[in-house]
Amino acid sequence: MSRDELPVTFADVEAARERLDDPSIVKRTPVERNTSLEAMTGATEVMLKLEHLQWTGSFKTRGAYNKIQRCLEEGELERVVAASAGNHAQGVALAATKLGVDSTIVMPTTAPQTKIDATRGYGGTVELVGKDFQEATNFARELAGESEAEFVHAFDDPAIVAGQGTLGLEMVEDVPEVDTVVVPIGGGGLISGIATAFAERSPETRIVGVQAAEAATVSDSLDKGVPQTLDTVDTIADGIATGGISELTLSIMERHVDEVVTVTNGEIAEAVLVLLERAKQLVEGAGAAAVAAIRSDAVDVDGERIMPLLCGGNLDMTMLRAILIHALTHREQILRLRVHIDDRPGKMAELSGVIADHGANIQTVRHDRVLEDLDVGEAYLIFQVETSGAEHARKIIEAIADHGYEVDVVN
Repeated sequence: MSRDELPVTFADVEAARERLDDPSIVKRTPVERNTSLEAMTGATEVMLKLEHLQWTGSFKTRGAYNKIQRCLEEGELERVVAASAGNHAQGVALAATKLGVDSTIVMPTTAPQTKIDATRGYGGTVELVGKDFQEATNFARELAGESEAEFVHAFDDPAIVAGQGTLGLEMVEDVPEVDTVVVPIGGGGLISGIATAFAERSPETRIVGVQAAEAATVSDSLDKGVPQTLDTVDTIADGIATGGISELTLSIMERHVDEVVTVTNGEIAEAVLVLLERAKQLVEGAGAAAVAAIRSDAVDVDGERIMPLLCGGNLDMTMLRAILIHALTHREQILRLRVHIDDRPGKMAELSGVIADHGANIQTVRHDRVLEDLDVGEAYLIFQVETSGAEHARKIIEAIADHGYEVDVVN
């Protein structure tokens, strides 16, 4: 297949850009250099594309507006229906409202409440159906067919891909001599559009896609030559938890994407925290996936000028709390200690004093007395302690042991 035969061309991307000429719909998002990530990765320059600062918190409005506007150019359109875990939902709702079209968005029952509320705030009618994106999509297709509404797919549509490609045009203009661009992948619409733009404007740039390990289908699809799907996905990056790609996006990725890697939930969580600390940017799991990739061994960026894409910032506060607890526990800034004691008065006070003497704060403490490995008169004290990091944690553990206690880390 030649490049001209692909379902989305560079001309389609340019046409989409002409439609997206209203900065109240889609604004040009900034790029920031981050020297901390350069030190972590060995890259010469790390240029973060801050698309999570888009009006809806993600890139999705680009494709949705292009799709709905094209439909209006072709004839009358009163209503659109879409399915989404959250970001596409907001993009479709905003685009439809701006263009005077009604929208119904089908979201999984597991969708974050903040994304549900935001979608309604942009003017969309929300229906909660199914446990995941695939079930929501099936229902949305049926609903669109019954009501003769236009179905706006999250990624399996040339107009959607072309709209997302306008972000690629921005990126290549922002950093013309970029060596590697790193893009999160869910259904593949975003990377397909970006790769189409770079193939024309900067074909020597390496395009690397990133999937969550527990929602990964692209590598398998590329190997087999047909789209593969998963029955279930398990990732904190709900924005890329589609569980599958399409023939359309696969055909473009086969031609224009150089490499696809995966990252774990733990790596994504750590990337969210690193971006908070070192870039002062709050992103969702999908938005942090590109940074997770360059911090892992999966992508070699040593000596390169690279551009990771922060594609979404719609992070639910409950998920933020879970991510922070996970990451802080991994760093031993939250430390759970089990100390074997003789169950006598004063032991808790003594151990609390040892911990306090080392400047650590005790969050919780409890007794465990009814365990098979304990004899009569013995107990465990379980402390949850805040520390400044691994070295501080080591000193606390050594101090407790020096006082004659058997202590285990039970993080």
